Amino acid sequence: MLLSTLSRARAIAMSSKSNVNIVAANRITNVQRHLSTSVPTKKVQKVTVFGAGLMGAGIAQVGAQNGLKVVLSDVTDKALENGLKIISKSLSRIAKKSSPDDIEGFTANVMKNIETTTDASKAVEDSDLVVEAIIESLKVKRDLFKFLDTKAKAECIFATNTSSLSVTEIAESCGAERQEKFAGLHFFNPVPAMKLVEIIKTSKTSQETYEALREVTVQMRKAPVTCNDTPGFIVNRLLVPYLLEAIRMVERGDATPGDVDTAMELGAGYPMGPFKLLDFVGLDTTSYISQGWRDKAASGQISKELVEPIPMLEKLVKEGKLGRKSGQGFYEYEKK
Repeated sequence: MLLSTLSRARAIAMSSKSNVNIVAANRITNVQRHLSTSVPTKKVQKVTVFGAGLMGAGIAQVGAQNGLKVVLSDVTDKALENGLKIISKSLSRIAKKSSPDDIEGFTANVMKNIETTTDASKAVEDSDLVVEAIIESLKVKRDLFKFLDTKAKAECIFATNTSSLSVTEIAESCGAERQEKFAGLHFFNPVPAMKLVEIIKTSKTSQETYEALREVTVQMRKAPVTCNDTPGFIVNRLLVPYLLEAIRMVERGDATPGDVDTAMELGAGYPMGPFKLLDFVGLDTTSYISQGWRDKAASGQISKELVEPIPMLEKLVKEGKLGRKSGQGFYEYEKK
């Protein structure tokens, strides 16, 4: 959710060749070089992706691009058609740079690795890995995995792409044996461009499952990092409080949004200041995430002070000033 959108903003903003970006690129290269020489564990050959939206289509694309057989599944044929269009359009953009003389051939060579179905049972019948990228609803995700647990083969690994929900709570919809083969696999949007993948381990995730997920993410040319099942995982856990504290600074009158953005871009090397990022993401999305975290704070999973309600944020949301998508947030924008 939040980070899926945030990462798209960062992908745009990080086009400049700063020292920070060069260091990060070198880090990714080193991680991938190390992992690519690790001893193979369970080989994942076929992946089923549930959800044909931007995220699901992106996951299906990078799998198909890197030698995996992919099944893309959604509830309607129209959703699947839209998903295939997203993939085809993305591949065409890539081909214009890598294979300008054979754009159609490049695209077709990847698309042949993807099949689609609205039949969830058929989608998982011989898959090695299931990745769920559907609506960010605990109930809907649990219902899907509970059903799939009875249809997929026993050794199939289940992974959720959630960015804000508890992986453990989702996994508990499955039987005890499947919970050992369950983890979070958090991709960032746009998936074809963003290198990072967070692998989220629950207390029951087996080492074999973790190694298999790490191996397949590297095969997809991604750089995996590992985190226990904690609210926000790594990136969101650090980023959301930073964004909320930036709003509190402005609410107190300590500085203006423009000065805060300039300070963080020039002083900290951030490609995009917090208020530009908030407007890009959508203030309603930030409000939604912080509310969910307040629920976690009640059980002691996260510090209450980090996610206390911010009147300025809630006022802007109530007024419909949601950022770029509404034409106004902390800044004003020309409506397209």
